[in-house]
This record gives sequence, C-alpha cells and structure tokens, in this order.
Amino acid sequence: MALDNRKINLLLQKFRANPYRIFVVVTPHTGYLREFLVKEGDEVRGPAGKWLEKPGSPLFVLERERNPKVIRAKAGGLVSKINQELLGRFVEAFEPVLEIKHTLTQKEIIAELLRETLHIVTAPEKARYFLSPELAKKIEKEGEGRVLVKPGEELAIMSFMKRETPILHEGPPMVVFRVFFSRGQMVEQGGPLLGLCLEEERPYVEKLISRVKEEWPA
Repeated sequence: MALDNRKINLLLQKFRANPYRIFVVVTPHTGYLREFLVKEGDEVRGPAGKWLEKPGSPLFVLERERNPKVIRAKAGGLVSKINQELLGRFVEAFEPVLEIKHTLTQKEIIAELLRETLHIVTAPEKARYFLSPELAKKIEKEGEGRVLVKPGEELAIMSFMKRETPILHEGPPMVVFRVFFSRGQMVEQGGPLLGLCLEEERPYVEKLISRVKEEWPA
C-alpha cells in the first residue's frame, strides 16, 4: 500500500488506540529468584543520563552461586503480570518473570512509523557500519530527506574482520530519509541501517512526522 493521506490516518489511529509497548523481562541467566523488589502497578524507570549511566529501577534479585544480582528495568513503565510462582525457585535462563507496559514517547512513535513506512536497508550481518564517503558528504551538505540515490550507488560500508564490503542500493531511485546508525556503530544482523522512500512519498512521510509532533508531547 503506497503512502498517502489514507494510510497516514490509519497509522495514526493504530498508535492512538495502543500507544504502548510490552517489554517482557526475563532472567539473564540461571539462578534462584530470591526476591521481588516491585509489585504489580508500580511505576519503574529505565536507564537514564546522556550515556545511560544511571541504571534502571531494581525489579528482582537473582542469585547464582551464592552471588545475588539485582536485575533492573531496561525501560520505564508500569509493572504487570509478575510470575509469583518463581519466587524461591531455581529458574532457567530467559525465563519470563514480569512485564513492563511502556508508554511510547514521541521519538519512539516516529521511529516505529518510519520502520513501517520506509524501505528499510538492513545489516546483512553483525558488523561495524559506515556511510559511504560520497553519501555522507551529500547528507552533510543537503541533510537527511534530501539526497537521492540511484540503483548501484554505494550506501554504506560493512566492516568485519578487517574486511570491508560495500552495500549498494537496489531498486528505483529513492531518497535517503533516515540514517539509523552512527559512524562505526556495531549493528546486529537484520538491524536497520537506512530508511529510503520514493521521491513522491517524501511529502507524506514529512506530514506523518509533523502530525505525530502535533498530537504527542515530546
């Protein structure tokens, strides 16, 4: 479905109806679940600070080889569905312990919408990524959402084990609307690198972002 006013309205309705994301908190490793530090309905916060140096709220204590470890929230929100049956028991790694109902921020809603509306170029494997020098120069000069790439042009460079592999644009000419990674960032396989759109769709993507900024607080 091409991006138009009808699709914009449908996407916004979807987020108005459910502006949340559910984070399932699991055990990072095996151990004994010794204590819950929250109860259902409690509000918790995720990591904060410029470098996320301030840890999230404590959720529960997991003991492994007599070493207790406090497991903390990775996102803010309301605690729900605590699995009380695990208390005092030995649990396996990745056992679901509780859920956090996180209200999406304006920035997160925009990111979700861009992933749904743009053509996403993903990382072919876990590696460090760099914009191609030519594309980086154009974006620096003209800005995101203004640079057109043609079939066969180099978008990015994948750097892995001293091997550099170019990532080329496939498909029709498109606008580079969003860069999802920073220079030299390690990106997981399948992670988003670039968001592209057809030139005629660009005004609709810009309109969608403007609508989100109008309707959701920053």
